[in-house]
Amino acid sequence: MTPGAGGDRAPRPGAVYVLPAALFFAFFAVLPLVLVALLSFTEWTGIGDPRFIGTDNWTRLAGDPLVLTSTRTTLLLMLFAWAAQTALALPLGVWAAGRQRNRAVLSAIFFLPLLLSSAAIALMWKSMLDPNFGVAAVVGPWIGVPDGNLIGTPRGALICIIITVTWQFVPFHTLLYQGAARNIPAVLYDAARMDGANRWQSFLRVTLPQLRNTIVTSSVLMLVGSLTYFETILLLTGGGPGDSTYVLPFLMYQAAFERSEMGYAAAIATGLVLLGTLLSLAIVRFSGFSRMRSTLEGM
Repeated sequence: MTPGAGGDRAPRPGAVYVLPAALFFAFFAVLPLVLVALLSFTEWTGIGDPRFIGTDNWTRLAGDPLVLTSTRTTLLLMLFAWAAQTALALPLGVWAAGRQRNRAVLSAIFFLPLLLSSAAIALMWKSMLDPNFGVAAVVGPWIGVPDGNLIGTPRGALICIIITVTWQFVPFHTLLYQGAARNIPAVLYDAARMDGANRWQSFLRVTLPQLRNTIVTSSVLMLVGSLTYFETILLLTGGGPGDSTYVLPFLMYQAAFERSEMGYAAAIATGLVLLGTLLSLAIVRFSGFSRMRSTLEGM
């Protein structure tokens, strides 16, 4: 290999360059994961020494009906939040990448939710959804809820959570699509226009194929990120009504900090890590992302 030859023959940095990042990842990610996995085989209240109990926590996890309910709610929330966020973020990102008048001002206003914390957003939406003093008292009768208690039913509470997380995270994913859409060569649109394609046909045959890598990346972030929804649910519905909005992170919080069952909470946390890892691998495998090449290759 000749140094400076360029292209694929260009020399690559040695393994020493990745050493700081590898050490950081090992200390702050791998080590805690290993410790939590070991904790899942113990009984511990947070005080004193953990007591090894084998696979009791995992056996309890497999037979806990609340885990099944929480897993179903987690998957429903994941699916509908992904669909809602993608349906909004993709067209908004493509629009924001254009050169429309006042686009920059409107984009800056639209991205404001990115500056707010999850707790602040949850409290703001809780105020708006209050059936006595919030806008829900006005909006409720319009959509068939006369008392305005939109989060008073299991279905209504889940829909309100989906709307809240969608409002929170759509701006971030819009930024991803905006950046990707701006990198699409104008010559592709010129060629499509010469072939007689209208705007909708250009979107379907040029924009969408060019954004396929970004769609997969954004989807992975949305789906795996939905496994961490906690503050919003805790502050907005508290898991209710009943246990209808229990998700796995909320169940883990209850086990660890309300019942001091650290070992059982560690088993739920380890299960969440395994679920997120399997989900990421499945998306990369079945989307063909690992085989994708640059959309600009050959231009």
